[in-house]
Amino acid sequence: MEFLEEFPSMGRSDLRDLKKMIDGGFREFTRSYGEAIEGFFDPLLGFMVWFEKLLLSTPWPIIILIIGGIAWLGSKSIKVTVGSVLSFLVIGYFGMWEDLMSTLAIISVATVLCISLGIPLGVMMARSNRVQAVVTPVLDIMQTIPAFVYLIPVVMLLGIGKVPGLIAVSIYAIPPIVRLTNLGIRLVEKEALEAADAFGASYLQKLFGVQIPLALPNIFAGINQTIMMALSMVVIASMIGVAGLGVPVLRAISNQYLALGLMNGLAIVALAIIFDRVSQSYGTRIQKHRQGGDHV
Repeated sequence: MEFLEEFPSMGRSDLRDLKKMIDGGFREFTRSYGEAIEGFFDPLLGFMVWFEKLLLSTPWPIIILIIGGIAWLGSKSIKVTVGSVLSFLVIGYFGMWEDLMSTLAIISVATVLCISLGIPLGVMMARSNRVQAVVTPVLDIMQTIPAFVYLIPVVMLLGIGKVPGLIAVSIYAIPPIVRLTNLGIRLVEKEALEAADAFGASYLQKLFGVQIPLALPNIFAGINQTIMMALSMVVIASMIGVAGLGVPVLRAISNQYLALGLMNGLAIVALAIIFDRVSQSYGTRIQKHRQGGDHV
């Protein structure tokens, strides 16, 4: 109260007027362009719905085989592969299979979206210091602002549903892939670029033939962190209508269902560990391959 008393009432009224002006302007923008923005995201919504239905309609043995195959290709580890398969079997045994598939759908689509946008943006940052100077503060804001704050404009624009949840997850999860792509490309040795120049390589040839391959360990570290951050948003996204393992957790919090919350929370943890181990192992193997190639 003493802090407020130091300011004149005129200043407080001006602040209220400013808040009303911002709220009114955003509501007017929503009324004018809300439908057009929703239409822009309709193809994304259609793809998400199709992919989720595909996962739900696929027999569970096929899903288990696919998960085991991905785990083996990524990690080349029997322990990680068996652990991934057993985790999915246990989650299905306890009746969480449909929620697991819904979570897999949104995490997969969000990760693909973050990679599709994040890697080109990271390349642009590595190419231009000006772009880096502009994008870095934006990434800082995206990583520090509470998730509930940027849920407000997303929900006001697009309502409640899968697309707002996907956008919220992507905003929260994209900074690591952008930062680490930028870092990985900037860390490429000048000698390698000079050798490419000596052979007359164009910019695109240097980018796809030298810089990105040498930056892959950092890029995969960014993908790993992006997946982890996307999974951490599962419960928050459930608050705006995204189906998945976060919905029972939210229901458990509201109704004090300890067992329900623990089971679904542990399922999210298991999913995070699987993604982390597989992507981390793959990144480590790429790093070893790169070092072996450099040594040779």
